[in-house]
Amino acid sequence: MSNYRIQGATGEWEVVIGLEVHAQVTSHAKLFSGASTEFGAEPNTQVSLVDAAMPGMLPVPNRECIRQAVRTGMAIEAQINKWSRFDRKNYFYADLPQGYQISQLYHPIVGHGQLLIEADEKAGIPEDKIIGIERIHVEQDAGKLMHDQHPTMSYVDLNRSGVALMEIVSDPDMTSPAEAGAYVRKLRSILRYVGSCDGNMEQGSMRADVNVSVRKVGDPELGTRTETKNVNSVRFVMAVIEGEARRQVDLIEEGGTVVQETRLYDPDKNETRSMRSKEDAHDYRYFPDPDLLPIDLDDAFLEECRASLPELPDAKRARYTGELGMNDYNAAQLTLEVETFARFETLLAETAKLLGKSESKVATQVANWTLSVAPGVVKSLGGEAKLEFATAEAQAAVLKLVDSGEVSGGQSKEIYEIVLKTGRDPAEIADTEGLKQQSDTGAIEAEIDKVIAANQDKVEQYKGGKDKLFGFFVGQTMKAMQGKANPQVVNELLKAKLG
Repeated sequence: MSNYRIQGATGEWEVVIGLEVHAQVTSHAKLFSGASTEFGAEPNTQVSLVDAAMPGMLPVPNRECIRQAVRTGMAIEAQINKWSRFDRKNYFYADLPQGYQISQLYHPIVGHGQLLIEADEKAGIPEDKIIGIERIHVEQDAGKLMHDQHPTMSYVDLNRSGVALMEIVSDPDMTSPAEAGAYVRKLRSILRYVGSCDGNMEQGSMRADVNVSVRKVGDPELGTRTETKNVNSVRFVMAVIEGEARRQVDLIEEGGTVVQETRLYDPDKNETRSMRSKEDAHDYRYFPDPDLLPIDLDDAFLEECRASLPELPDAKRARYTGELGMNDYNAAQLTLEVETFARFETLLAETAKLLGKSESKVATQVANWTLSVAPGVVKSLGGEAKLEFATAEAQAAVLKLVDSGEVSGGQSKEIYEIVLKTGRDPAEIADTEGLKQQSDTGAIEAEIDKVIAANQDKVEQYKGGKDKLFGFFVGQTMKAMQGKANPQVVNELLKAKLG
């Protein structure tokens, strides 16, 4: 249960949140035509006669779009409806050539499913939580109005007209901005794993309508909700919820009434503003599309969809913590994005092979490198880093040097910096650049003797019970050896010397 509360003049309020996420289906062609869906084309260059609603042009469903919707439903453990139907949603707007949108109201292709968001104490999510998903339906996108091309006219770009969307409708199960943010991130991750949507919110291929209402803590009745349309980042989703919930509380406590309406978010002012009163389903006069037969899926098609699914985030996270012995944090971070786990698994296999060890033995080392060390080095180099040199083979070679004790963690970063600049071999860099740890016990012992001789007072304090001084002796020895001594050897020799 979320502990998110809004303090008002009359007491505490809680927020109830539902999200309608519109995800553009990964497909080379549109939902009912063969026109391209490529992003960034010149306006009105990807428009078929069907998209432009020319008389007599009949829509034909794109099998790939249906397949991707089914696979997405399977990934969220949802009911797949073998029989579904398209409906016409009637409204008139300049970017909708037909005067209606083909959607699915009464018989969607995917029924109820669920999504797990993980506990995150820092973010205010005290425990794992299941968010219900009411449905996924397939529909066509509208075009785009362009208001900045002429001083007195608006232009229409129909490139997006007819592009396939999945509308993923959650139950009103979220009760804080943090939960909503976690839900969008997890859903985006699943879509990317499955390959049914690229999740690029900044390009508009995934966006959310945010439904918010408030009620007094403990009140079983839901308040009147508003819907903020087309929010295109996780950060903005969370900002909309915070701002809209606060606005509604203040409005009610001042004696006003929340109106069911559609609102727009202005990120520059960080506020929502009214767009129009919220319509109900009957306002759109839905009816079955007479140009399209119902979709009737057979078992062979469903089995093909299920067999094509990859290992999904929750299963992968469980495998990382179970089989690989990884901690929960690393497992969660590594499985959040497809690109991250792909890099990790490639490097893990290469490192295990190079070191002659099992993957479970090197998983923690590779995880820390993937999540922290390697990105840190790349960031520090900025434009100097040549990522074509960031191969799994090169990184595994650096990790081998660390594993053998030849180089320290700090030295591994220096070596990797040179690798990213030059593409040179890590072992050769370690040899020629003096980036190897000193493991000669004689040389280290000589420096330890000097440190002990110069700090007899601290030796007596250590022997008298001040165990924390051991770190002082380690630090002084490492300083004397310019950080090149093997810390493990230093520790062992110091323990023997100090008793």
